[in-house]
Amino acid sequence: MTLRTTILIMSAFGVISDSILIAFYPQFFELRYGLTSKVHVGAYIAAISIAVMCMLPVWARVARRVETMHLLLYTQFAAAMFCVLAAWAPNAPTYWLLTMLMFMTKASYLLMFPYLMRLEPSENHSATIGLLSVVIHIGAIFGAAVGGLALQAYGPQFCVLLMAAGDFAQMGLCLYLIRTGRVVRVLSADENASAPAPRRTPEALSALLKLCLLMFLFDFSAYLVRPFFTVYWEGRTGLQEQMLTGVVFAIPGIVALVALAIKYLVKSPPRLLDHTLFNLLLGAVGLALQASPSMVLIIIGRCLYGWALYQVIVKLEVTLFKVSTPDVYARDFGVTNFFQNLGVLLSSFSAGYLVSLVGVPLTFIIAAAGMVLTAAIDRGWFGVDRRHAPVQESCHAT
Repeated sequence: MTLRTTILIMSAFGVISDSILIAFYPQFFELRYGLTSKVHVGAYIAAISIAVMCMLPVWARVARRVETMHLLLYTQFAAAMFCVLAAWAPNAPTYWLLTMLMFMTKASYLLMFPYLMRLEPSENHSATIGLLSVVIHIGAIFGAAVGGLALQAYGPQFCVLLMAAGDFAQMGLCLYLIRTGRVVRVLSADENASAPAPRRTPEALSALLKLCLLMFLFDFSAYLVRPFFTVYWEGRTGLQEQMLTGVVFAIPGIVALVALAIKYLVKSPPRLLDHTLFNLLLGAVGLALQASPSMVLIIIGRCLYGWALYQVIVKLEVTLFKVSTPDVYARDFGVTNFFQNLGVLLSSFSAGYLVSLVGVPLTFIIAAAGMVLTAAIDRGWFGVDRRHAPVQESCHAT
């Protein structure tokens, strides 16, 4: 296997491991520890975001002194061991402690993305990000489906052990790359790795900060309803089949595959389908439709939401690598990931309270309003950049 293929497979294992329980934490905590508080579930998912957003910049700094794949070999082993211990955690506080340690060490695997982009020519960035996005969506589909089946058939402990297996698989692939000499060293022998990162121009800094704001608002809106969608779906439809629930939860990933196929099979797709403003508004419509009592409208809403999610995420990631430079890819990726996780963090905290106060349907409407606000800010605050220099123009995701 080539280095690129192996990294894609590692990414898939990482996403599958993360997706096994992400849709089922309400059911998991009820089955395992008898906890039914929606606020507790929202707080737990928010804590995951805190762990990742705080540790990824740390791992990015460490990666300036230690080769990325060597670093991942040890951190993924540590993550797997914490996960195995969490499978036998006797109570919820112990489970929290062990899994937070797991996510803190596991956050390092996100460094694979800037590492791969540093090795790819700039003209391949868009295609590579699209491919990575699809791999992530496929992993999310598979992980959600397997997680639902495993939770239903084998129980919560087995799900946690499956998560550990994904971390061990990543560790094994890191070892394979190192042993076979396929690792590309990005820390050259004559480079002073301890030197401070190069200073950026005010224009580049402005572009990065604007992009961070857009990512924060988008992630807050997009993931506001995620923690309780499976409970909502089962309550709305009366269908208590958790594998089916996992598949419905993963519909956005299926739509992402369709979007990629259209991109490569249709030579000249309508420009509107690729337009950020259109896709943000489409995402708002998709979120609003999911507040409907109709099963058909919920599924249609999931499809529209999935299309918008894929298109906007790819645009934002491509934009990041346009406004950054290869020697600071990891640092800038850590900065934008911090704001993305901050959005997920606040959405998770808010979701628990909003669902308790107004219910899930109105939470969908609030998320749709947030998507519209994101579109308005994108157009109003960032649209002016098209009239200026190219580096500023590139900060707009359209």
